[in-house]
Amino acid sequence: MNRCLELARLGLGKTYPNPMVGSVIVHQDKIIGEGWHVKAGCPHAEVNAVDSVQDKTLLKASTIYVNLEPCAHFGKTPPCAQLIINHEIPRVVIGCVDPFSKVSGKGIEMLRNAGVEVKVDVLKEACEESHKRFFTFHVKHRPYIILKWAESKDGFIAPKDQEPGKPLWISSAASKKLVHRWRTEEASILVGTRTVELDNPMLTARLWEGNSPLRLVIDKDLRLPDTLHVFDDSVKTLVFTEKFKDNTTYTEYLSINFNILQKEVMDALYQRNIHSVIIEGGKQTLQSFIDIGLWDEARVFIGSELLSDGLAAPQLTSSKKVIDSVSSDQLMIHYK
Repeated sequence: MNRCLELARLGLGKTYPNPMVGSVIVHQDKIIGEGWHVKAGCPHAEVNAVDSVQDKTLLKASTIYVNLEPCAHFGKTPPCAQLIINHEIPRVVIGCVDPFSKVSGKGIEMLRNAGVEVKVDVLKEACEESHKRFFTFHVKHRPYIILKWAESKDGFIAPKDQEPGKPLWISSAASKKLVHRWRTEEASILVGTRTVELDNPMLTARLWEGNSPLRLVIDKDLRLPDTLHVFDDSVKTLVFTEKFKDNTTYTEYLSINFNILQKEVMDALYQRNIHSVIIEGGKQTLQSFIDIGLWDEARVFIGSELLSDGLAAPQLTSSKKVIDSVSSDQLMIHYK
C-alpha cells in the first residue's frame, strides 16, 4: 500500500478532477505489475497495473492493491471493479472507501458479490491524506483550501510603504522555487486586489515544470488595469467582481455577492469542478478566510530578516503544525 501511495503521488496536479490513485499487483509476495492514474480521461491505476503484467495467467492467483476503492460506474473509462472481476483476480486490498456518490461502497459491493475477497482500510489515514483534495471536494462541496504567505522574523508580510510593482521578497530563492512547485500541484490560485496592485504578480509556475493553476483575482470595482500580468493571456484567469465586463478568450468576469464573498468564491469553484485553491494573499484576503474558519492548511515561510515595522502577518490558531526549513527560511505548516 505504501508503494501505491508513492505511485499515486506521480499524478499530483495532473489528475483533476479525478483522485490520485496508485495500484500494485502481487503474486507470491512479488510485485508483478503496477500503475497509476496519469491524467483525467486516461486509464485508471488498476488498468495500468493490469496492463503492465507480462504473464496475465498469474492474475488468477494474485492480489491487487489500490489506495482508493475501485470505481463501479462508467465514466470516461469502464469500471475498474468489473476489470478486476473479468481478470478473475481473487483478492483486493483497498486503502479507503471512495466518498464520491457514484462509487461509495458500490465498487466493494460489486467485487464481493462476484466472490472476490476484499480487505478495506489498509493504511487508511495515509490513504485519506493522499485524497484530501478529492475528499474535501465531494464531502464538503468546496475545494481544498491552502493558505500561503511569507513573513519576516518579526511578523510582517510587507514594509510599511511599499512602492507598487516592487514587492519585497521576504523568503529565499529556494522557497520561491518551492512555491512554484506547489502551484503545479493545485488547480487554482487566489489573490486580492491590493496584492495585484502592489506586486503585479504573474501567479504562474514558471520556475517549475508543470501546469500553472487557474488564476483567481478579487476585483470588486474592476479597478485593475488590463496591463497587469494577471491579464497577459498566458493562463486562464477568473475575476470576481460586483460589476459587469465582457469575457475575453483567457479572462472570465464573474459577478458575485461580496457580502458573502468567501462562500460565493468557493461555490463558483465547486461548480467549475476545481478541487483545490492556494490563497496567496494579501493580508486582508487571507485573514478573511481565517476569521470564518474556511481553510484546511496554511503554509507559512518565516524569513531571516527583520522589518521592524509594516503590515502585520495574518493570525491563525491551529491544532497541528509541522516545522521544517527551506534554505535560510523556516517553514511552518498548519492544519486546521
